[in-house]
Amino acid sequence: MPRSGGAAALNLLKAWLLVAVLASVSGALGWVIGGSTTALFFGFCSLLAATSVYRYGDRALLGMLGARPFALAEDPVLRSTADTLAAKLGVRPPSLFLITDGFPRLFAVGRGPTSSSLAVSTGAVQALRREELEAVVAHELAHVHRRDVLVQTYAVLFAATLLEASRIGGWFRRVLLYVFAPIAAAFVHILLSPKRELEADALAARVTGRGHDLADALLRLDRASELVEFASSPATEPLYAIDPFADEGISRMFKTHPPLETRIRRLRELGAAAGRNGGDQMSAEGRTNGGSEKQF
Repeated sequence: MPRSGGAAALNLLKAWLLVAVLASVSGALGWVIGGSTTALFFGFCSLLAATSVYRYGDRALLGMLGARPFALAEDPVLRSTADTLAAKLGVRPPSLFLITDGFPRLFAVGRGPTSSSLAVSTGAVQALRREELEAVVAHELAHVHRRDVLVQTYAVLFAATLLEASRIGGWFRRVLLYVFAPIAAAFVHILLSPKRELEADALAARVTGRGHDLADALLRLDRASELVEFASSPATEPLYAIDPFADEGISRMFKTHPPLETRIRRLRELGAAAGRNGGDQMSAEGRTNGGSEKQF
């Protein structure tokens, strides 16, 4: 089982700091409005909200993105693939959800190794080869293993809620959007580093030995964005294996993925290294078997 204790601990620390900061800000606002009693009330409400997001944030995101529970009869191989990869990564098998959408995408949400959900679109199942789909599922479960999903769920839900809050402004909506969007984007960038994608790529490639397949899958997903129309809140960008949004407008503020070219190059190197190691191991086994035959 791979070890990512440092990354998991850092993500837990981020989550706790986030809760502490939001509770402090809420308490300070309550103090300004009505003194110590209001401050305690606001702080308590903030902690209650954080607990709700921790428990039910994944369900909220899945509902917002149109995911429904996955039926085993729809694709038994996908279920067995997710279970096998979960065992290799040392996480509990995720709950599977299906998004009825021709745009190929998949993402993981949840709290970490003991509780997570994996959503896959019908477009991804149809567009990716089995080897590629296995590699991308491994990438998403690597985020679960590292507890990236815990911070991503908090960050995306908070940012998406801020963007949706701008709708209440009516004719004042555009002004609110220009105020809330930078705040939401700053919140996302503070919590989420592009490095998390590179490390999830590397972990998935090591566990599956499919560095080349993961690189091919990322390329296929990226090209799909040029062929199939995709519409969703730009705040959800951190969830996906690749960035599905156009590099323009509000979407540009929420870019948290490293350049695709960098990811492909690193995965090709990992794939080549795995191929060389496999060849060396086969050669060693051949020499051992040959020596045994001569002795016999």
